[in-house]
Amino acid sequence: MNKLERLLNLTAALLHTRRPLTAEDIRNQIPGYPPKEESFRRAFERDKDDLREMGIPIELVEILDHEVPVMGYRIPPERYYLPDPGLSAEELAALQLAATSFRLGEGGVDLDAVRKLGGREEGSTPEVELATIPRPAHLDVLFEAVTLRRVVTFDYGGDGREVEPYRLDFHKGRWYLTGRDRSRDGDRRFRLDRIEGDVEVGHPDAFQRPTHVAGRRPEPWELGEGDPLVARLLIDAHQAPLARHQLPDDIPWQQRPDGSAIATIGVVNVAGFRSFVLQFLHHAEILDPPELRSDIQHWIQDVITRG
Repeated sequence: MNKLERLLNLTAALLHTRRPLTAEDIRNQIPGYPPKEESFRRAFERDKDDLREMGIPIELVEILDHEVPVMGYRIPPERYYLPDPGLSAEELAALQLAATSFRLGEGGVDLDAVRKLGGREEGSTPEVELATIPRPAHLDVLFEAVTLRRVVTFDYGGDGREVEPYRLDFHKGRWYLTGRDRSRDGDRRFRLDRIEGDVEVGHPDAFQRPTHVAGRRPEPWELGEGDPLVARLLIDAHQAPLARHQLPDDIPWQQRPDGSAIATIGVVNVAGFRSFVLQFLHHAEILDPPELRSDIQHWIQDVITRG
């Protein structure tokens, strides 16, 4: 019996048992383990680690029906099985259309997950591929790290980074990772194609993901890499409501008595920030930092000179 078959048997036994199984129960009931006690212990510990690495929740709990307290293992079904997301027929149809219209990297289209959610059988919807999304080398491991909240370490720009990964984004042909860079003590965005070498991952549930990050698209001035510049943008009173509507909800604001307001914005992409500021014409002013004020002044001067 190979290891994969043993892992499948172990998963099935722990998932369907009526009471937790002791290590001795597992040794006697699951075929494929070495007969010697010490060898069994080592193999069982490796199997538990492998299943947990796959995201399978193995719990160690006390068995109450023993005279002497005994600990046993189980996989709680409520944590193992995918809950019903309550998708409507229209939502399932949209999901199936998305799955058949875009191809990730060189892999084919796999609708098995869609069918498990209640989607149509394969072949009932024609596969019309609209686009192929690139699949960089580190995408899979980072997707798992985001999902399981594993801290990742990698080299970027010649420096080692330790990051709590929050979200992956695909924008204008490139993948980006957003997360808290422990090395810089702040949120950062990284281009996946500029990660150097391998990505190392830590243990699951190693950090708490902030709720405000989930689902927010990166703004043009946030796209790129490196440490952001902290910009303070003053906007006139009659334009401030428009700016508040356009900027993300988590942007800090300082309201002034005359109705104008100052937004504090983290800027990585200077050109993207410049485009945002210029839409307000003379109704917005970059207070600091000096390099951003200088950039927009030089840009305007160049336009005037060329004109």
